[in-house]
Amino acid sequence: MTLGTCLCGTVRYELDGPFTMMMHCHCSMCRKHHGAPFATFAAAAYSGFRWRSGAETLAKYASSAQGARTYCRHCGSVGPMLAPEADMAVVPAGNLDGDPGIRPQAHMFVGSKAAWYTITDSLPRHEGLPPEFGGGLGLERPVVAQREGVADGSCLCGEVAFEYRAAQRMYQCHCSRCRRARSAAHGANVFVKLDDFTFTRGEELVAEFKPPEAQRFTQAFCTRCGGKAPSAQRARGVVVVPAGTLDTDPLMRPQANIFVGSKAPWFEITDSITQCAELPPS
Repeated sequence: MTLGTCLCGTVRYELDGPFTMMMHCHCSMCRKHHGAPFATFAAAAYSGFRWRSGAETLAKYASSAQGARTYCRHCGSVGPMLAPEADMAVVPAGNLDGDPGIRPQAHMFVGSKAAWYTITDSLPRHEGLPPEFGGGLGLERPVVAQREGVADGSCLCGEVAFEYRAAQRMYQCHCSRCRRARSAAHGANVFVKLDDFTFTRGEELVAEFKPPEAQRFTQAFCTRCGGKAPSAQRARGVVVVPAGTLDTDPLMRPQANIFVGSKAPWFEITDSITQCAELPPS
């Protein structure tokens, strides 16, 4: 049995397994919803899925005519996608406890992956959906023109938007909080000076959740769609931007994999970027 939990612990579920599929998805909608460079999903039989708590706290957003996405109203973590008629439960792998006993099998929607993220493993790559799921390129968000010296971003529904004009650093974070918050293999965050950042619309729609034991970590998300959003650490004069929310180039590339000492057991780091067990040296 495998357990799944959101960041705040309100939403909890269990699956008997075994898992039959695990895929990395690079579509723009998953990047927006998770705030990560890609999302990773695992699938098992719906007949073996059970809620432990919190199903009523999940909000739903219709991201397309083909389907809806769910997220915890309290912390913004992504919820499961359940299809009883197909006997399938698809869960975000970043929210699973321990080792699910399966490893990623392929990348899908690489035709719309983030330009700043490089796939370095040897898994099969599909431009859209894999053939076993019917193929097809799916739906994409409108392309935003790159402005010189400016990075633009927005949430999944587009009601929250922002821009920044310089980036200080960019890390791929494998800590357990980032995995649960982004519901992904790892987070990717851009750190921007507060004075270089501006919400251009929808700041009033952004909610924040800070784990009680956290000193700095905060998850910000759009209350309308659950898409991730930047969070300001005003005492430090810094804004943390989830890189998956960006519509244009982040003005920087990832400089290090951090907190690799607590990375997901099912994810292998194959890039050549510096690895730090915890925070990088200051």
